[in-house]
Amino acid sequence: MAANAWITVFHAKPAAAYRVVYFPHAGGTAGTALPLSAAAPPSVEVVAIEYPGRQWRRSEPPATDIRQLAHGAARALLELGDRPTVLFGHSMGAIVGFEVARMLAAEGSDVVGRLFASSSGPPSRPRRRAPDAGMSDAELVAEMRELGGTDETLFADREALQLMLPALRDDYRAMASYICPPGEIDAPVTVLFGRDDPSISYRSALEWRWHTRGSVEVQTFPGGHFYLNRCTRDVIETILAHFELLASAGKQELS
Repeated sequence: MAANAWITVFHAKPAAAYRVVYFPHAGGTAGTALPLSAAAPPSVEVVAIEYPGRQWRRSEPPATDIRQLAHGAARALLELGDRPTVLFGHSMGAIVGFEVARMLAAEGSDVVGRLFASSSGPPSRPRRRAPDAGMSDAELVAEMRELGGTDETLFADREALQLMLPALRDDYRAMASYICPPGEIDAPVTVLFGRDDPSISYRSALEWRWHTRGSVEVQTFPGGHFYLNRCTRDVIETILAHFELLASAGKQELS
């Protein structure tokens, strides 16, 4: 499998000083990073990770293990070269991003400056209530509706659902089997979540401190599990604040 199969760049910026690597939620695709990529300034390139078993990788067998996903993504990212980088993972993607940060550090890479954990509790307890991969299709649809963020017209499109649900089920299976190994990452963590999200609380967000040697910050937004859909600009500003600290330290100018 070619490593670049993992990488999607919607707005290529070869001269960009900074990189954001986006890890989708369970059942999600690299396409969910498009609004974030479109909102990023010229100095920031957004790289989206595409998991196997969906979109143009539909013919590939899905990964049913979080560390398997992280290994493939980390291997692909190592080929991109050094550039100040943050990892942004939404929901399940935050756990994949956490494992990628560990793997990159183990390879001697120090490019990861921060992990943005969006709508996710810590790796030891990602969600208050873990979804069950054994749910029926109807139960999976009900779960999606409860979390929000999915266009209601999709639920009436049986063909589209039949393409989406297997990937969602495989990702839930990966999350169910994940056991966070001991050890912390060096990168600080910023936890972002919607105030109406039933899957995470402020208290559980703070528990990320057990998984990093750096600091933990928590920022909340209006909305639920998919607050990102309506707060993209605010989230970009939060990410840019990190890069601005690098710029003020004499690294690169942010524009």
